[in-house]
Amino acid sequence: MAITQMSRDQRHDMSAAAMRTYPNIARDWQLQEQEAALLLGVPGSTYRRWQKQPEKATLDVNQLERMSLILGIYEALQILLPRSDAADSWLRRPNSNPLFSGQAPLERLRSGLVSDLYVVRQYLDAARGGGHA
Repeated sequence: MAITQMSRDQRHDMSAAAMRTYPNIARDWQLQEQEAALLLGVPGSTYRRWQKQPEKATLDVNQLERMSLILGIYEALQILLPRSDAADSWLRRPNSNPLFSGQAPLERLRSGLVSDLYVVRQYLDAARGGGHA
């Protein structure tokens, strides 16, 4: 079922599960609270509230899309780089691929644009298909 076709109750259930998981990803990636909020597309105060009470979170369609991309990035890194320290630090390491212009992929994600989450996700998915991250 597409995110846009979900009922509010379905979005709420998915949101609560996502907000139980996302703070762990943010910790693994060593994101500051503001960075974690930015990637999710919410103000810091909202992120803090949802982090403390995930059962009260109801992410909107845009935020669920972002969460899906973030989870996909996390999963792809765990598959491509099975050592957790390597997978977790990949976003912070400079990358010579033209998509990143020698910057760390996290710099691109700091734009706050969902399109940059897509670019990183697609890059990693392509790497899983035979390229190199």
